[in-house]
Amino acid sequence: MRVSRRSWMAGAGALLAATQVEAAGTGPVKPPRLRPGDTVGLIEPAGFTDDSFDLDVVKETIVAMGLKPKAAPHLGGRYGYLAGTDKDRAADVNAMFADPQVRAIFAVRGGWGCARILPLLDFAMIRRNPKLLVGFSDITALHLAIAAKAGFVTIHGPVAASGWNRFSWDAFRAVAFDGATPTLSPPLGQEDRLAQRAGRIRTFRPGLARGRLIGGNLSVLAALIGTPYVPDFTGAILFLEDISEQPYSIDRMLTQLALAGVLGKVAGVAFGQCTDCGPSGASYGGFTLSVVLQQHLEPLGVPAFQGGQFGHVANQYSLPMGVMAEMDAGAGTIRLLEAAVG
Repeated sequence: MRVSRRSWMAGAGALLAATQVEAAGTGPVKPPRLRPGDTVGLIEPAGFTDDSFDLDVVKETIVAMGLKPKAAPHLGGRYGYLAGTDKDRAADVNAMFADPQVRAIFAVRGGWGCARILPLLDFAMIRRNPKLLVGFSDITALHLAIAAKAGFVTIHGPVAASGWNRFSWDAFRAVAFDGATPTLSPPLGQEDRLAQRAGRIRTFRPGLARGRLIGGNLSVLAALIGTPYVPDFTGAILFLEDISEQPYSIDRMLTQLALAGVLGKVAGVAFGQCTDCGPSGASYGGFTLSVVLQQHLEPLGVPAFQGGQFGHVANQYSLPMGVMAEMDAGAGTIRLLEAAVG
């Protein structure tokens, strides 16, 4: 098989970067693993919960994990469409990282607002107190900022208010409690069809890629480009997801990542689920989501696929931001090469 110069250079660059990082001991710091009985903080750094009874269910979910929930001082607050003022929400994040009793921090939900509090966070203090931050969607802003400013592993996974079915719980427990290094594979289809349609993988360029997992919600990432809260993507496996975006919008945001030089640096791309991302109204002659992804990802010359189990869906992987992983774009799998926790 003929290997293009671009593919060879991308693979060699990713391997060199990974080797240098490991040799220098400059990989991300590993927060402590979770153990039954640990206290975990609950924060709402973005949108609010409009029914206090829903917070009771969230706390029961944490208890069912074998953990003790500790509500942030402003949990349940409201300020317009936000869960309190920027100052209050930032204070809750700072307080939970500073609290020696709190072992990890769960975002109750996403929404919008995490980017607004980034300038108010005490990253020097946060760096001194590495803890697992858990959440997805708008929580991407916090994951990226911590990767850039504090340098420790966080988990892109369900928020505390998610459904936490068996698939999601098992995936989280393996990473956060057991310190396991699983291979994350699409769930087997259970449809009554000769050929399964749900959970399919679409491979834009096959192959293996190794690098540090970095990514999250595409809209949030694109909005942070050009700020000091974005980590270096050189040699990374970029993972992306989104919700309620039309194909042209995904096209615009991927174009932004390309023009900013992000896509040209990565070793591979895993696009998860894009829930409700079809065109609105008549779409004859338009591009589908998969075609848009193909247009942007195939020319990169690195392994790339669509269909990973992360995003706004019930079954979710827990992807530890910053750890070394190996992606098989043909199989649609992501294999962790190191534990996320100490």
